[in-house]
Amino acid sequence: MFLPKTIYYEKESENYELGKRLLEEYKSKNIPCIEIENHNNIEEMRKKQNSEFPNMKQNLIIGIRKTHKFVPNHKTSDFLVPYTSSGCIAMCLYCYLVCNYNKCAYLRLFVNREQMLEKIKKVANQSEKNLTFEIGSNSDLILENTITGNLNWTIENFVENKKGNLTFPTKFDMVDSILPLDHKGKIIVRMSVNPKDLIRTIEIGTSPLENRVVAINKLGDAGYRVGILIAPIILVEGWRQKYEELVKYLAENLSDTIKKQVFFELIFMTYSYVHRMINAEAFPKLINLYNPNIMTGRGRGKYTYKKEVREEAEIYLRELMKKYFPNNEIKYIV
Repeated sequence: MFLPKTIYYEKESENYELGKRLLEEYKSKNIPCIEIENHNNIEEMRKKQNSEFPNMKQNLIIGIRKTHKFVPNHKTSDFLVPYTSSGCIAMCLYCYLVCNYNKCAYLRLFVNREQMLEKIKKVANQSEKNLTFEIGSNSDLILENTITGNLNWTIENFVENKKGNLTFPTKFDMVDSILPLDHKGKIIVRMSVNPKDLIRTIEIGTSPLENRVVAINKLGDAGYRVGILIAPIILVEGWRQKYEELVKYLAENLSDTIKKQVFFELIFMTYSYVHRMINAEAFPKLINLYNPNIMTGRGRGKYTYKKEVREEAEIYLRELMKKYFPNNEIKYIV
């Protein structure tokens, strides 16, 4: 279990069973607990320097999720749903949550889980079609589950619902607690992967590739539906060889059970000015992911790979997937 340096909590969170349990547990371990008015506006944290980013990730915020807007999505789900956490304790150098939260992309836990799950059930049951809800777009629920048990609770309390599926991505291998659950085929777990050395040097604090593949196979054996995100695709020097080694490793180490059903999502990296500023001060000795020779501005302060660079890479990756996984669907490449 993650042991934070400091807890920041909204007073109202004590009124919820989960909030009360977490606070009692952390206080019993003599971890400082500081009351705050709003999890979105912690002045002490906002004023910290970018160089403090790794230390800020060692704190934990406990509060109430007040935004419950479902965002339509047409990739692997019908809606992106705000759920039980946002942010993360890992420190991926490209993390898209940094675009939204800047250096305050630390882990926030929201204890009003009953309210959030009931809305999902209601929307699912009112729809004529069988909807899929993405509940992990703001955090990593496998990681969060090691702290709160929320994923086990969610699966157990959702699967008896008349309609609907839940899906979430993860970069972590701690899946053992959900393996025995009777998920009734309603849960789709999507494991994110990258070449081994990129995980080690860029996806700091996440599970190694080998462990992720073992977790994928365990999920398949437990009857879960499984997808794989090759994401984000990072065009560093030697990227063609790195990604072929990755896809070959998957082909050689995924179980037959997984190979029969797995689908893929391929997502190119989006970077930003905010990432550049934070990473330069917080991780000055690590790789600079901004490459002006192959990247271009897109929107407000963001960078993507130039059109011709991305198109060439997409052709290569499609051929790579066809070579090693000719019978598996690529849901999309973006």
